[in-house]
Amino acid sequence: MSFQAYLDNIQAKTGKTPTDFKALALAKGFATADGLAPGVKATQITDWLKADFGLGHGHAMAIVALLKGKSA
Repeated sequence: MSFQAYLDNIQAKTGKTPTDFKALALAKGFATADGLAPGVKATQITDWLKADFGLGHGHAMAIVALLKGKSA
């Protein structure tokens, strides 16, 4: 599955765009405008995404990659 396909599936499941997830992560202190916030581990983000949005591990890791700067 391509990275874009992961993002498309996440949006279909949650109704949230990649930009929405970036804003949510910024508000929670997981991210900055430049990437992950210092000291934040991927597990913290995946745990949040699994609990709040019902994402599986692979889809949650796609959001982590997005936050780290990967583009579709």
